[in-house]
Amino acid sequence: MKIQSKSKKINKAWLNDHVNDPYVRMAQKEGFRSRAAFKLKEIDETLGLIRPGQVVVDLGSAPGAWSQYVRRKLSPQGAAVGELNGTILALDLLPMEPIEGVHFIQGDIREQAVYDQLTAHLEGRQVDVVISDMAPNLSGIESSDSVRIAHLVELAVDFTQKHGHKNAALVVKLFHGSGHSQLVRLFKDHFRVVKPFKPKASRDRSAETFLVGIGHKSAPAS
Repeated sequence: MKIQSKSKKINKAWLNDHVNDPYVRMAQKEGFRSRAAFKLKEIDETLGLIRPGQVVVDLGSAPGAWSQYVRRKLSPQGAAVGELNGTILALDLLPMEPIEGVHFIQGDIREQAVYDQLTAHLEGRQVDVVISDMAPNLSGIESSDSVRIAHLVELAVDFTQKHGHKNAALVVKLFHGSGHSQLVRLFKDHFRVVKPFKPKASRDRSAETFLVGIGHKSAPAS
């Protein structure tokens, strides 16, 4: 009974924080599906990653807030619908409600058939920006979770290496803890510029952080 009571208190506290969260309110006001849009927005506005005419791939896209943000950035008028100057491909294990102008694939990028489907939609074009909000279901066992997180980050790095042009950018989500320094080293081995990022929209108590790599070192000339 004590455990249930504590759980109820935690859930009530989370719900109270969520309802009063300014980023939740802004997301609702601006029509974004989640507050995560403002994490990408801050990263993009700081580093200038996403521009009209680009090919952008969104890995771990559901519920779609990052794709919504990219869609507006690629619109000449910054609109959620209408004209689109660029290409957005999104992929996730979970279903995602359609977003105008975004081609969504439901599947696991770790499966070859899904990976091939994603690359086929590139139609030979090189990617400008890869954004990855992929995260495993965390077990609470740090050693196991760090391996799962690292694997998803490595997949995103590998995809960018193979399909991005020489100045391509990659944004990934990771978590402070076991394996974090190794992932930073992985980025430094593959990208000319590496920037760690903790957006204001990422809650202070969260171990969540982001890593940005720009201009991978071993890319073929575009």
